[in-house]
Amino acid sequence: MSMICQKCRHQLPLPPHSQLSRCQCGNLIPLGDSERPLPVREHGRFGSKMRRFRDKFRRNSSRQNSLSSSPSVSPRFSLIFAKPPPSGKRALLCGVTYKKEKFRLKGTLHDVHSMKDLLLRKFNFSDDSILILTEEEGHKPPTKRNILAAFKWLMADLKSGDSLVFYFSGHGLRQPDFADDELDGFDETICPLDFRTEGMISDNSINDILVKPLITGVTLHAIVDACHSGTVLDLPWVYKENKWDDNRPPSGTNKGTSGGRAIGFSACKDHQLAADTSAFSAEKIMTGAMTYTFTNALWENPDITYKGLLDCMHRAIEKVNKARCPLLKVLQRKIDQEPVLSSSEKFNINMKFEL
Repeated sequence: MSMICQKCRHQLPLPPHSQLSRCQCGNLIPLGDSERPLPVREHGRFGSKMRRFRDKFRRNSSRQNSLSSSPSVSPRFSLIFAKPPPSGKRALLCGVTYKKEKFRLKGTLHDVHSMKDLLLRKFNFSDDSILILTEEEGHKPPTKRNILAAFKWLMADLKSGDSLVFYFSGHGLRQPDFADDELDGFDETICPLDFRTEGMISDNSINDILVKPLITGVTLHAIVDACHSGTVLDLPWVYKENKWDDNRPPSGTNKGTSGGRAIGFSACKDHQLAADTSAFSAEKIMTGAMTYTFTNALWENPDITYKGLLDCMHRAIEKVNKARCPLLKVLQRKIDQEPVLSSSEKFNINMKFEL
């Protein structure tokens, strides 16, 4: 059990029956019943590099806008993508490599190309209906400013019948929730390229910008390959143990749409990490485990249902884990993630998956 210092955001152990606790920053914290902070439970495991930058940004979270509700998307953002989006089908694909950082990801660029190929060849999207943000030459970088501008591009001039796709491959983090919007006490976030200076994009913001404006007849599919991404859209319903589980916030805030439907596929549960791995490739190509299993299931099963897709992803991860060499299990890390399906409304998951 632990608590968060309100001054420096450092996580402290919570001594039983204590009335006072002193943080390493010198802040003296009263723990009386009326002022005692809510306990924070942590799960999962981090590599040392990920743990250091996670803790660093928790300490800096008081100055970040990601704890607030939706950040304003000013008109100047629309200048970045001047060409209006086509009606019908359109997609935003973001792949963040963080190539100048110690916590660089190796598979995100490949993930974006895999998703684009899937949209073009299987679901009949056109080239001009797909907006890509990567660190690759020829694309705009996935900075916070550019991602927010691309959100506006994706959501512009919605019409009944539109099918939208948001795909993100990169780092994801968690931070304490102070708005009573989360059942587990944490906000989930995605990390743009410049999140160290500009901050993360929280689940509250993603919900405000991509979910709430969806009008009747419009469907958004969000595919998020990142750590802690289970409820990164803050959708009211999560599919667990063969039934829809209520994920509506304790505060009573409406996290639904304006009549449309939002469906999310996430790499893992909120407390889990997502793997950047070569375990699925005979050529040892690095990919996100979630992206590989998602796209592979769709290619191999033309008429797959939502439930079938989720089950295929689970089985593929289990198969790779079982195939690890018994003598090398210390070196071959287990992929400890469970893909998650969430939605703005309960629906029949035995219907065919369509974009």
